[in-house]
Amino acid sequence: MDREPLIQRKTAISYKTEEKTVMRGYDLSELAEEGYSFYDAMFVLFQNRIPTENEEKMLKYEMGVFLEHSMSPSAVGAIGVSAGRPNLPVCVAAAVSTFGGVHGPGAAHGYMLNKYLERAKKEGKTVDEMAKTLVDEYMDAGRPVMGMGQPQHIDSDPRAEPIHLRQEELELEGVYLEFQKALEKYFHARRKKEGRSYVGVNVVGSGNTALMDIGFSPNAGWCIGSVVRGFSCAAHALFNMKKGRAWGASRNEPMVQMIDLSMIKYTGPEDRIVPKQEEQQEYARKQKEEGEYKQWVIYLKKRRTS
Repeated sequence: MDREPLIQRKTAISYKTEEKTVMRGYDLSELAEEGYSFYDAMFVLFQNRIPTENEEKMLKYEMGVFLEHSMSPSAVGAIGVSAGRPNLPVCVAAAVSTFGGVHGPGAAHGYMLNKYLERAKKEGKTVDEMAKTLVDEYMDAGRPVMGMGQPQHIDSDPRAEPIHLRQEELELEGVYLEFQKALEKYFHARRKKEGRSYVGVNVVGSGNTALMDIGFSPNAGWCIGSVVRGFSCAAHALFNMKKGRAWGASRNEPMVQMIDLSMIKYTGPEDRIVPKQEEQQEYARKQKEEGEYKQWVIYLKKRRTS
């Protein structure tokens, strides 16, 4: 039955009919059928454009690096909430809610870069000069310089520098990478002058830099990081639920303990070599035939027939 809508909500993001869903003018099914990936769709969603090949590679790389970080506040949040056996989205929401000033993806780092780059324009300073100004102002005030240091990777965040390198390899250097690297230079020099230990860039510092140089706003970067880590936290919650014991932490483990690397008792596969992309199909086939997937499928089939 045709009828006039009670209200109309303006949106430039998407619309749908009985036949299709259209995002920013593109039919989602057509995008998928043409081989465009989830990463391509993120550019369409947040930036209203299809990315270049290298931009898609950069986003794909960063989302892969940020996916999992083992025992961290967000994972602990998901695990703790799962003990009460709520629906899984509740666990993921709890995990994302732990993201703040010192954990998780942070828009604040990006806004800091934007603020000082705007000042550089107004004050007629170079990017290098403004980077020194930023470091001096933050450290003189006793404030932590956002994007530097990681509490579990004391010497250097192993995820961070490779993002810088990947951005350079893909020839996606922009003003944000220039500013961030100048910031790191003056930050290290200042700490060395004060006789303090080395503190490297963290994954938020390098990650936000790359995302902003390929066009994502600080808040869009925060959303992307939250969605990515949400998958990981869901996996932690599901693993805890599969133990079959609700509120198990109250029996054999302290409910509250320091989030320290020593508390991780990993029982998964041993370290293994990542296959080359050209080996992916054969590698995946063997894993599917020989691994947990096959055991699980066989188990389900046995249950259905018994």
